[in-house]
Amino acid sequence: MKSEVKKIDGTKREINIEVTGETVKNKFEDVFQRISKEAKVAGFRPGHVPRDILEKNFSSLAHEQVLKELVPDLYNQAIEKENLDVIDLPNITDVKLERNSISFKAIVETAPEIKLQNYKGIKLNYRKIAVSADDIKRSLDSLKEARKIENLDDSFAKGLGYPKLAELEKALERQIFLQKENLERQNMEQEIVKVITEGLEFKVPEAMVRRQLEDLVRQAKVDLALRGLPREKIDAEEKKLAQELEPQARNQVKVYLVLAEIAKKENISLDDQMPRKVMEFLLREADWQEAVS
Repeated sequence: MKSEVKKIDGTKREINIEVTGETVKNKFEDVFQRISKEAKVAGFRPGHVPRDILEKNFSSLAHEQVLKELVPDLYNQAIEKENLDVIDLPNITDVKLERNSISFKAIVETAPEIKLQNYKGIKLNYRKIAVSADDIKRSLDSLKEARKIENLDDSFAKGLGYPKLAELEKALERQIFLQKENLERQNMEQEIVKVITEGLEFKVPEAMVRRQLEDLVRQAKVDLALRGLPREKIDAEEKKLAQELEPQARNQVKVYLVLAEIAKKENISLDDQMPRKVMEFLLREADWQEAVS
């Protein structure tokens, strides 16, 4: 098999593939043998139709089947041979098939080359999480206002499922602590993302941006529907949503690709859990420092 790769831009590649000889001949032979077993031709039993008649009656079918089986196989061989990290389905063009040769062109989008910065030992300033009396009071005041009551007492607490007001306050303290803890974790992750992507310039594959944008728009439309917006108004907003969400989709893809590059270097599997696993790795490797109040 002959294969040649031409660089179109930062992520797109053109692969020219050509195969001659026994590979193509054998595939035609295999396809005609299978056709012969099931071919129905007047005057002949299945499996006993002469080859020249098979050729005359089923040449187009054989041609189609050979392409269906050979092109994907040869394409996969080519990207493996050329060591291409393809991220989207290929665009196959210029297909030429003869009885002893096949050639075609595949336009593919590949993962960009990313020159990673030092991603270990990232400095993180963390704050000790504490819940103040004012935090609890604000939460109680919100409950009081929502339920339009005058007194915060044991009776009020019982109505919410707590025996005493003190127990309700303890529950609110735990809840507020978890909220602050989650917020602090998000801040740490955002800081890591900022550090590992800062200064990195590379072409983001448009196919990935398009898929991510479609997901964001789909979710935005669901959110609008849950808010009671009519279907026709939601559909009318789709183009505007796509324009507004495109930068977010592009950034999310960029972050994903950087995380994936780290995963490759650290032998972390590229599965659905990859972003979480890489973030956990980066948090473990970070230089944690307590922030001065």
